[in-house]
Amino acid sequence: MSNYIKIFNGNIITPNGVLNDGTLLISDGEIAEISARNIEVANAVEIDAQGKYVSPGFIDMHVHGGGGHDFMDNTLEAFLTIAKTHAQYGTTALMPTTLSCEKEDLLTTLAIYEQADALNREGADFLGIHIEGPYFAMSQKGAQDPRYIRNPNPAEYKEILAASKHIKRWSAAPELPGTIEFGQFLKQNNVLAAIAHTDAIYEEVVKAYEVGFTHATHFYSCMSGVSRRYAYRYAGVIESAYLMDDMTVEIIVDGVHLPAPLLKLIYKIKGTEHTALITDAMRGAGMPEGPSKLGSYKDGLDVIIEDGVAKLPDRTAFAGSVATTDRLVRNMMALADVSLLDAVKMASATPAKILNIQDRKGELVKGKDADIVIFDEEINIDTTIVKGNVVYSKEKIAI
Repeated sequence: MSNYIKIFNGNIITPNGVLNDGTLLISDGEIAEISARNIEVANAVEIDAQGKYVSPGFIDMHVHGGGGHDFMDNTLEAFLTIAKTHAQYGTTALMPTTLSCEKEDLLTTLAIYEQADALNREGADFLGIHIEGPYFAMSQKGAQDPRYIRNPNPAEYKEILAASKHIKRWSAAPELPGTIEFGQFLKQNNVLAAIAHTDAIYEEVVKAYEVGFTHATHFYSCMSGVSRRYAYRYAGVIESAYLMDDMTVEIIVDGVHLPAPLLKLIYKIKGTEHTALITDAMRGAGMPEGPSKLGSYKDGLDVIIEDGVAKLPDRTAFAGSVATTDRLVRNMMALADVSLLDAVKMASATPAKILNIQDRKGELVKGKDADIVIFDEEINIDTTIVKGNVVYSKEKIAI
């Protein structure tokens, strides 16, 4: 019995370009070989890519839910269903993301994450927790529940970070009292600090960047641009991210949150190296349109899903997207005139680098995790493989 999986007759997307009619071997959950020629392996499980693209799996570093569930439902079923749902659309790894909430609810989410991570074998790999909030500017709350928005509290965030080793990212507004000290503490604990839901001006962003706030959460959404204060103009977070060459950004490319001209501008200035594609998906991803909830069913916000996006009931703000990663890649190509290779990079290699997991994920390279997605010219997903395990297949491949 061979422990090899052989993918053949595919156009393999490598860091150096597309390898036409190539062969890729998987062994023990890792990529064992990539070749332009056929590789004969006795008794290998064979997957015929049928001329489709064989791509690195998509990494979603900001996602709240999908398949009718939210991570803050705080159930094992929610975590595992979300992972399985997004795998059907090409996501091989994701970062469960919270919303502003009570400390006790967040601690429960962290505990459930640890249990779910141990059981997650049929969906996208978990990459650690992204805490979004509650340290935000009320003026830029968006769909975050105002009942829970507050300034950084050292006793609170130190307790939360001590409760779990799985917190890998935390988004906050840098202009709030105590946020600089908060950022320093995050950096000391190897947690990525990100700027979000903020009215900061350039000078505040510079100070935050110096202590570790190197990433901008859902760029443009709930974020300051140029403003006037007593007749004087000030640059906001958007301009700051453009001016700071090394600051990375993430964008919701659902075709609704950002119009084509802005997608083109972001791509032109930040490029593929500093731009990651995210879904920011809530529970409505992969579900029919209609009424839904943002956050937990216990005390989440009522929202309506229509026109391919989640909105507050009064339509004054978006309430997260219902995108999937295949849609991000497809839209980046169609709306921003980006090549397939660049769009795939922004959905795989770039988020891996931002999250500092590029040693094992993000590219089809020998020795890295066998996180692979096979799709056609329209980015319709055929097969999703996570660490060598086929978690989704249109044709039910027997392994």
